[in-house]
Amino acid sequence: MGKYAKYWYTLIGVLIATFSLLGYYGVEVYRTAPPIPAQVLVQGQDEPLFTKDSILDGQTAWQSIGGMQVGSILGHGAYQAPDWTADWLRRELTAWLGVAAQQEFGKPFADLDADQQAVLQARLKKEYRTNTYDKAADQVVLTPLRARAIAEVASYYDKLFSDDPSLQQSREHFAMKEDTLPSSERRAQMAGFFFWTAWMASTERPADVGGGTGATYTNNWPHEPLIGNTPTGENMVWSVMSIVIMIAGVGFLVWGWAFLRKHDEEHPTPPAHDPLSRIALTPSQRSLGKYLFIVVALLMVQVLLGGVTAHYTVEGQQFYGINISKWFPYSLVRTWHLQAALFWIATGFLAAGLFLAPIINGGKDPKFQKLGVDILFWALIVVVGGTFVGTFLAIAQIMPPELNFMWGHQGYEFIDMGRVWQFGKFAGIAFWLVLMARAIFPVLLKPSGQDKNLLALLTFSVVAIGLFYGTGMFYGERTHISVMEYWRWWVVHLWVEGFFEVFATTALAFIFSTMGLVSYRMATAASLASASLFMLAGVPGTFHHLYFSGTTTPVMAVGASFSALEVVPLVVLGHEAWEHWSLQHKTEWMKKLRWPLMCFVAVAFWNMLGAGVFGFMINTPIALFFIQGLNTTPVHAHAALFGVYGFLALGFTLLVLRYIRPELQFNERLMKTGFWWTNAGLVLMIATSLLPIGLFQFHASVTEGLWYARSEAFMQQPFMVTLRWVRTFGDVVFIIGCLAMAWQVVTGVFGSRAPALTGGKALANG
Repeated sequence: MGKYAKYWYTLIGVLIATFSLLGYYGVEVYRTAPPIPAQVLVQGQDEPLFTKDSILDGQTAWQSIGGMQVGSILGHGAYQAPDWTADWLRRELTAWLGVAAQQEFGKPFADLDADQQAVLQARLKKEYRTNTYDKAADQVVLTPLRARAIAEVASYYDKLFSDDPSLQQSREHFAMKEDTLPSSERRAQMAGFFFWTAWMASTERPADVGGGTGATYTNNWPHEPLIGNTPTGENMVWSVMSIVIMIAGVGFLVWGWAFLRKHDEEHPTPPAHDPLSRIALTPSQRSLGKYLFIVVALLMVQVLLGGVTAHYTVEGQQFYGINISKWFPYSLVRTWHLQAALFWIATGFLAAGLFLAPIINGGKDPKFQKLGVDILFWALIVVVGGTFVGTFLAIAQIMPPELNFMWGHQGYEFIDMGRVWQFGKFAGIAFWLVLMARAIFPVLLKPSGQDKNLLALLTFSVVAIGLFYGTGMFYGERTHISVMEYWRWWVVHLWVEGFFEVFATTALAFIFSTMGLVSYRMATAASLASASLFMLAGVPGTFHHLYFSGTTTPVMAVGASFSALEVVPLVVLGHEAWEHWSLQHKTEWMKKLRWPLMCFVAVAFWNMLGAGVFGFMINTPIALFFIQGLNTTPVHAHAALFGVYGFLALGFTLLVLRYIRPELQFNERLMKTGFWWTNAGLVLMIATSLLPIGLFQFHASVTEGLWYARSEAFMQQPFMVTLRWVRTFGDVVFIIGCLAMAWQVVTGVFGSRAPALTGGKALANG
């Protein structure tokens, strides 16, 4: 550790403390998860309305149609169809009022006077918020009145998910294909699953499992005025505290930046020639061109599918008048859209690592490295193809139900692929770890007086990327959804937003220090400090995704407090962007790396705006209470996923391309179009469509309830449809930019070959 001991001890302490928090409250998630009763009975009847097995069968049925790609559950998923939890709850409540009004007064609820309505609403709230779960008997007992309301809603859902002509227009508005779930038995089971999520969202949590504050199992989410589902006191307190913590964190960072940062270290004098270009390419590096091609090929697949997905929000079953929803419905193209994004971004990161490995190893490949790189590539192709085919067969309901989870569609957003393909992806990442370790570990462990602290941190990030994806397999097909959400966000948040961020920061620092553009000491200290900040906020900040997923108040408190700190390191990204941009002017040969550097500048900008501003916009408990599951979420998702990780992957791709094709000259016209049009398209799709829609929905959610903000009546208003049409302009600009970027990579890979390898001879003069 040497002179970096304080940085290492800080990072180790942060990791121990934060993972202890994540683990401790993870145990609480298991312990306090809302019960799935063995039986749901109706007073006076022996035959159960639902059983635990039938509810879990309904969960698997929902998974098989695409799960979170068809509407959402507990606010997580797609945004065109309703949130089924909020929608079921509202329909059941209004059905109860209708049946009760007929029984008590002989007329519809709307025709009752205010006093009569108030009496029924008071009874409604009492019946729904009272917890009738008997832990000893493991059963819930409902009134016959509620059973009638449930039957009415179940009948509606049976028609909606079939091909019943009376609800064809609703299916089109929800971007659902006809006969979404062909089996009537499985539709009934799925209705039971939807009922159970609504039950836990309306029933107060008992004191012995983290309750006692008058809140439901979901902390009163969704907003539903009919039964008093409004923000809890704890929600308000921790929302205010999160803002205070964020301001304090920013203040301390600015103070530390001003008073603790070393000002007296001068930047090194850049070498006369690019050091990396004077290292002979190894066989494994020369074979990376196919990885770069796959990066941009999957990029184009993703953005074109994104255009189709966006169009489905205005023509729910058609693409400019052509009915393609029978085979390629919204749920499928959205699944492919997300999976393609994750694949091409991950491939860009893997290629960057494989390019660095021989450089770390003294400019030579470990034995059989090229063979390993080639095997990994074809394994990637198999996993991508298997994922796409499996999800198609599942959503088309061709795949047998018992095979769906393993080979088809898991139903969970971002981890949609069947478990077999998920394991294949994990095996591929683990194999990448082996390829990296074979190059890094001999150098890292070799005794020498050389400073290896930055290399050690890079090794840590590589190992973490290789292993932490495996946490996505800690749940099964019939795992409780609250427990599943805990592990899912280990992958979506912790693996992607945590360890990939550390890898990207450290890899860039390693590259720039190897080039002689920044001092090794500064690069090491900055990377260690950044890693501590990322982990301090990012690890327990995972819980901000779980406020309303059946967790208790302490989970909300931890998630709110630490997710607020995620904004803190983003404050200085303007300085980072300036430093990256200014590197191109340090020396003449750096001009050849202008466009990779511009991508890294874009990363800093979108990290600030997409991850920072738009992320904090939806992170506080009070904000998320009203906007979880609205179009404010894809504002953050698009700006952070593509803006940060997409541009990082493209920057890495262009950087690797520059060195494995040393004779290549970037086409300025193509690169200007690619860079500026992708950025402009991203701004346009957010500013002209996603954000305005999300803000209108936000208002509707606050004034009426989440059910209304996601309802057919609200979303099909002419001005909302117009806003979704307007997104087309931004999408077209974005697609053109991506196409230009992709064409530059394709022509670079296939149109400019490196000269034959000749010992240690320089490949170019830089």
